[in-house]
Amino acid sequence: MFVDLPHGLEAALINSPLPDWRLDGFHLAEDTIQRYRSELVGAPHFMETAARLRHTLTAEDGGYAVLRLGNLAQALGPADDRFLRLATAFAAEVAIPFSPFPRWPLWKDIGVKVDKDPGKSSGIGYNAFHMDLVNAIRPPDFTTLLCVRPDPLGGGLSILSNPHAAAGRLPEDSRALLAESAYHYGVFFDLHGVGEEYMPFPILDDSDAGQGFVRFTAKMLERSLLSRSHADAAGELAAELVRGQVSFMLKPGDYLIVNQRRFLHGREALHDGQESVPPPNRRLLLQLFLRAGPTTARPLNRAETHR
Repeated sequence: MFVDLPHGLEAALINSPLPDWRLDGFHLAEDTIQRYRSELVGAPHFMETAARLRHTLTAEDGGYAVLRLGNLAQALGPADDRFLRLATAFAAEVAIPFSPFPRWPLWKDIGVKVDKDPGKSSGIGYNAFHMDLVNAIRPPDFTTLLCVRPDPLGGGLSILSNPHAAAGRLPEDSRALLAESAYHYGVFFDLHGVGEEYMPFPILDDSDAGQGFVRFTAKMLERSLLSRSHADAAGELAAELVRGQVSFMLKPGDYLIVNQRRFLHGREALHDGQESVPPPNRRLLLQLFLRAGPTTARPLNRAETHR
């Protein structure tokens, strides 16, 4: 599910400086979204590319996309503010960017810390399949990861798996256990825009008009006190997720966008020897969350952008 930019669009974007964004609370302000769209709508193939991106993320057989922004990253610098504004503009064509964390105004750094829990997103070990903010009433509809630097030693493959397909391969009694409100994981503190804490919760959550999340994180198997039967059912799901996974290496400028209602994500372990890599050279991703909304969940035509 890779989306490449046409060469004409790349050339136009490199020469299209966007203004700084403005936040409305913890969301990207609507006037910023409209300003970005009005600046970019005239770029060749921008609307078609944005429409293809949305379709890839929401089509029946879709659910994730890697937007290839590597040439832009190379031209502008992957950590340059101009490049980050362009990535934000593409994100805003999918849904509304927001930050649930007060200390991170929009994008969150995910670097590498060799002394951290290896299974964490900033650790060096295997980061098992999960959805972000699994214990919130309203988790982000999309989670996104922008690659600034891959692991220079060659590890850290991104992994994704369709949890609905995985659950569909389980016995009926296991699915029934996964649908019970018997699961919990993690702490819930000082979060914004994601509702209240949800505990306990069902893994197979069809509460949202049949479009529910599969509220799963493999870490719950080791770090939550679950009954034997519920833990066994969750373990079966974890095994099916691995069996059905896809994996790929993110390159500098690659922008991974995951529809959390369709896919779970994770990461293979980084390569051995991370201690020898200077911190400024270690793997670095930037994370941004998106909330589906009426103005960004559907394609916009050219006339709407000039209202």
